[in-house]
Amino acid sequence: MHVLIVEARFYEDLADEMARGAIVVLDEAGATYDRVAVPGTFEVPAAIRYAVLSMETRSSTPRYGGFIALGCVIRGETDHYDHICREASRALMDLAVNSDLALGFGILTCDTFEQARVRASVADKNKGADAAHACLRMMELKRGLGLVP
Repeated sequence: MHVLIVEARFYEDLADEMARGAIVVLDEAGATYDRVAVPGTFEVPAAIRYAVLSMETRSSTPRYGGFIALGCVIRGETDHYDHICREASRALMDLAVNSDLALGFGILTCDTFEQARVRASVADKNKGADAAHACLRMMELKRGLGLVP
């Protein structure tokens, strides 16, 4: 079980906390992982697609059995929030369905920084751990259905 964690670093403290939650779950499951940082949530789907393309075209590339998307979008004064949330979510769903990916969705969409802090905190909602659990479960489901050896 090898997983790629793609983390949006726009809110670095939240990204660190969510990654920490995800890594604990992966370590407990005996999964290995790589981490890749991107500037913001909008770039997360593209990074995952690049990894998939790299696996398809290069035999030496690490083979990822699953992906964890981590990021946070906090509502501001414009409709930028709505566009980023909708497009990033849709792109991740399209990747999961169209490319048969085991994907853990850990993109926080919050009205305030305090809401995001609570959801990211490993001592609170721990959404990074939730995303890792979802990824591992989808990997298990793919194996159970005979989609991977």
